[in-house]
Amino acid sequence: MPQIIDGKMVSAMIKDELKAQVTALKNEQGISICLAVIQVGNDPASTVYVGNKKKACAYIGIDSLSYELPEETTQAELVSLIRELNQKEEVTGILVQLPLPDHIEEDEIIRAIDPQKDVDGFHPQSVGALCIGQPGFISCTPAGIIQLLKRSGITIAGKECVIVGRSNIVGKPMALLLLRENATVTVAHSKTVNLQEITRRADILVVAVGRPRMITREYVKEGAVVIDVGIHRNEAGKLCGDVDYEDVAPVCSAITPVPGGVGPMTIAMLLYNCVEAGKAGRR
Repeated sequence: MPQIIDGKMVSAMIKDELKAQVTALKNEQGISICLAVIQVGNDPASTVYVGNKKKACAYIGIDSLSYELPEETTQAELVSLIRELNQKEEVTGILVQLPLPDHIEEDEIIRAIDPQKDVDGFHPQSVGALCIGQPGFISCTPAGIIQLLKRSGITIAGKECVIVGRSNIVGKPMALLLLRENATVTVAHSKTVNLQEITRRADILVVAVGRPRMITREYVKEGAVVIDVGIHRNEAGKLCGDVDYEDVAPVCSAITPVPGGVGPMTIAMLLYNCVEAGKAGRR
């Protein structure tokens, strides 16, 4: 049986560590941390994610401000709100829940956020800092995967890692973080020729391709570690990932389940970024 990499357990550990830090910051230095969360429209999945983020903030002792804007909010109105929050000293982090309605340009909204409050790690300045190894906020899902591997006792240095997916939010920053950990990294994607041949080289296979149960045992080397970033609902309405878990689990040494694997880590690392933003903003 493979090792089941338990994201719920690891994220709970991180949240408890952050809770202790937040308490110490308040009691010893008088530092309060506040996350402003903006949601445009009422997409049901976004509403669930925002609710989970607010609950997690409350658990570790971070204040949260909620801005629930109507679907017809204009780009100019959203940018104006972000600029107002950029100026508020008590707001240490700003998060705009994606996706946004079609009439709003996501890239412009991300750029409007003060890089010092960019707790999602999406601003070009944050991405550039990651590229050249400078301090900065790191996209939460890739950062969470690194923590999952390390806290599950999985060595990264010297390993051959393959990432399936090249998005700005997961695939690209994931490659940079694995390089930082001294892995040898290949980024594959939907246009990659001989994909199975490439993924079967991986000691650590990270799948963020956005296709339900695409990765079967034919893609996986015996004894590999498999990290599944995808989340979908199958024909029966049950949650599943980009990896066919039942097919792949018998051939790998460790695997993340869906749900309960990578998902909880994204919010844990968002909280980590919020705490770091609070500390940096009061130095």
